Amino acid sequence: MASCEHAAAAGGQTAPTQFEENSLSEVKHVIAVLSGKGGVGKSFVTGALAIELSRRGHTVGILDADITGPSIPKMMGMSGKRASGLGKLLLPEISATGIKVMSSNLLLERETDPVLWRGPVIAGAIRQFWSDTSWGPLDYLLVDMPPGTGDVALTVFQSLPVDGIVVVTSPQDLVSMIVAKAVNMAEKMHVPILGIIENMSYITCPDCGRKIEVFGQSNLDEVAAGYGLKVLGRLPIDPTLAAACDDGTIESALPMGLLPEALAVCEAVEVRANADAEPAEPEE
Repeated sequence: MASCEHAAAAGGQTAPTQFEENSLSEVKHVIAVLSGKGGVGKSFVTGALAIELSRRGHTVGILDADITGPSIPKMMGMSGKRASGLGKLLLPEISATGIKVMSSNLLLERETDPVLWRGPVIAGAIRQFWSDTSWGPLDYLLVDMPPGTGDVALTVFQSLPVDGIVVVTSPQDLVSMIVAKAVNMAEKMHVPILGIIENMSYITCPDCGRKIEVFGQSNLDEVAAGYGLKVLGRLPIDPTLAAACDDGTIESALPMGLLPEALAVCEAVEVRANADAEPAEPEE
């Protein structure tokens, strides 16, 4: 990748500076949910993490950075709703259990309207969702990333104070490539990867309860070990949960304790950040 100086010399733009947080927002931690490809259920994982964190008493928001393919509002029961304003700031929509959401679908006249925006405009939307949105006090802001490692990912990692990345994969041969893309981007952006969640890992037989690996045997453990990453959980294919996402009732349908390892890692980010803020003990 060309350096900022080379890009500027070629007539391009330099890397963006970090977006400012407005006076009505107080976000403690930002965690991005990322995948190297589409179709792995990244938005479901984002929603599940948000719901589980909220159940544990944390204040939570979701910034839907998948500008051209947003699915968070529908999943969280916000179909047909639109974000309101407070002066020059946007107000996020609030779910039934108190999770705050900002998404491009909350700014459209109809949720089925296409978002035909070019890269710079999309980057501007990310800035608006951070700098021009009144999030209030939040323990966690989860950023639902678009598939891949393109313009939006660069904008988010360069311009938002991201504390860590959760990578979402599926149990297919492509998992190694997906993880490699995420690891390489994280290294370039100097953002730590908290771990990997495998979605659509298996389906449970309704008769005998046996776990069936529909996509073949997973090699997630080997791939994660190869990059020194933690496996944060494996989620099943569950038609009931898929229907709840479509109906906007996932907050009540999601089983308790679905991602304990992932929650522990997210909460460890908070502990570590607080520990870093404490003054060092004087040497004797």
